[in-house]
Amino acid sequence: MDKRLKAFEHLLNIMDDLREKCPWDSIQTIDSLRTLTIEEVYELSDAIMRKDMQEIKKELGDLMLHMVFYAKIGSETNDFDISDVLNTISDKLIYRHPHIYGNVDVENAQEVSENWEELKLKEKGGNGCVLCGIPQNLPAMIKAYRIQDKARGVGFDWDKKEQVWDKLNEEFEELKEEVRVADQDKTEAEFGDLLFSVINAARLYGVNPETALERTNRKFISRFNYLENQTIKKGKSLKEMKLDEMEKIWQKAKKFE
Repeated sequence: MDKRLKAFEHLLNIMDDLREKCPWDSIQTIDSLRTLTIEEVYELSDAIMRKDMQEIKKELGDLMLHMVFYAKIGSETNDFDISDVLNTISDKLIYRHPHIYGNVDVENAQEVSENWEELKLKEKGGNGCVLCGIPQNLPAMIKAYRIQDKARGVGFDWDKKEQVWDKLNEEFEELKEEVRVADQDKTEAEFGDLLFSVINAARLYGVNPETALERTNRKFISRFNYLENQTIKKGKSLKEMKLDEMEKIWQKAKKFE
């Protein structure tokens, strides 16, 4: 037997044992697992950001356990089992890759993505809308990126990516005006428009804004921790330091990156 199939079978057998014999595993439901699954996805994301391949392997295993767990529960309620899950995704992949499993010709990844979106709409009998498949509870930045990417898939995009900078500058000026007149509601709306345009610019230039922002978050934490540690070594607290003193230490932190 292929070692991959053997390993997968081993996990399925373990899940059967746990579901039958373990007091904790036996009482879990799809609802009780949901938040744990979200946590596992974030842990995998963190490992990916750190480029820790061993940790990625571990977190993929944890996530695989959850997939098997849901399938086991589905089999107990006679709704689906692991073979249904795997066959469903296999059928979907074959259908959405006609350039591999059919007679469609594509020249690049852009055309593959456009075909993917068109085929998704056909799966819904032509009654689905372009943005209907975006989960409502996605984080706002990820949702904005997916909205823009799906709109692009059906041709709703700038003719030239450079055009986005005019839009970004326009939104920035509108935001400054609302800040000037001190209309809080409109200021919030304009901040949203500006952020949406920034995300759009990132997409057009091949940058994932979520990843970019997380890199900056981690960079800021690293520099701020250095600033705080150096301040403690001097027997001071940050509140006792002036901003120009902090800035000198901050610049030193940048050199250590």
